Amino acid sequence: MADEIILLDFWPSMFGMRVRVALAEKGLKYEYREEDLWNKSPLLLEMNPVHKKIPVLIHNGNPFRAQARFWADYIDKKGVVQNAGFLHMFPSAIEFCGLWGSKLELLLILLAVCSTGLYSAFLIWLYELGRKIWSTKGEEQETAKKEFIECLKLLEGELGEKPYFGGEKIGFVDVALVTFSCWFYAYETFGNFSMEAECPKLIAWTKRCMEKESVSSSLEDPHKVHGFIMG
Repeated sequence: MADEIILLDFWPSMFGMRVRVALAEKGLKYEYREEDLWNKSPLLLEMNPVHKKIPVLIHNGNPFRAQARFWADYIDKKGVVQNAGFLHMFPSAIEFCGLWGSKLELLLILLAVCSTGLYSAFLIWLYELGRKIWSTKGEEQETAKKEFIECLKLLEGELGEKPYFGGEKIGFVDVALVTFSCWFYAYETFGNFSMEAECPKLIAWTKRCMEKESVSSSLEDPHKVHGFIMG
């Protein structure tokens, strides 16, 4: 009997797009089911009864936790295509702590809650900063924009001269980060700054990732995402 893989997702979700990229990269066929987050399906509530959030990856009726480490580990083990493993870690991840200063306590709390490693806490914080860029104004927006750009520059330093964060081949960190690029246009528009001017290496890396069909076919159009935010 063939395996049944179902992904419960919401199209602009960068978290869901990560799963889509990983599944495509591994050549795994699955059924995509779009969720209405304002009217959640009985299946979503059954498969994720505590958090009631997407994405949820279901394999033969068994849900996998939405946290990146868990679905990536599952896809790595399930993958039928020979490829670099996704579970690459930042070699100098501890340097991320230096950015936060007074926010280190929050970062440690996130680490304890997520239980998926420093990179998960970093990505959650990056997501929150991006959200503040398009959802706030004035001083709060400017502070979020400044910290967001600092985060991206830190990532550029981690990337260095490598083609991918995973080295010569795309890895877990690349998959986890590249989905942010769908939201770059919205961040730029609301925050009144240029991603390419601020972080040229990161934009070059994004374009390199987009040359892979697994990425380009899984990510949403940035203008469509911007339109979604605008309502």
